[in-house]
Amino acid sequence: MQTAVFGGGCFWCTEAVFRMLKGVSNVEPGYAGGSTGSPQAAPTYQEVSGGDTGHAEVIRVTYDPAIISYEDLLTVFFGSHDPTTPNRQGADVGEQYRSIILYGSEGERATAERVAKEIGESLKDGTRVVTQIVPLGTFFPAEEYHQKYFEKNKSAPYCMLVIEPKVEKIRKRFAELVEGHA
Repeated sequence: MQTAVFGGGCFWCTEAVFRMLKGVSNVEPGYAGGSTGSPQAAPTYQEVSGGDTGHAEVIRVTYDPAIISYEDLLTVFFGSHDPTTPNRQGADVGEQYRSIILYGSEGERATAERVAKEIGESLKDGTRVVTQIVPLGTFFPAEEYHQKYFEKNKSAPYCMLVIEPKVEKIRKRFAELVEGHA
């Protein structure tokens, strides 16, 4: 098993998207890419939301590379959010919602840079990919109430109005990568 860390806006949304992929055994929302002043001090949701730490809302994906490749994960990552908008995804605004890939190896870095470049070159409207590609420092798991948020709160308005449509869009767009698809 391997892990990958991505931030593409609200971690409730990205967690729901990646949980449905073949070969993914776990998805954990958390925080990375910032600093609390102490490398061991975990940021709180309130600190991250307030923009006090520079962390992004991210997910740590545990996956089986024999079933789904890192490149496939990147394809879903780039296809599930807008990588051309700095510090914003939909109504979620702030540095904590930035598009970010936190790599754990030089191989991941090279693949992420190549895929981001390919996507950037495919854009026809003059926009550019602003996704940060940086080394993974410390990943801090989010508080328990953020874990499996969509699964536990499907009838909540945010889940019905924002997450469910995103999940359905990704389920159709990447059907061959979705668990349960023949």
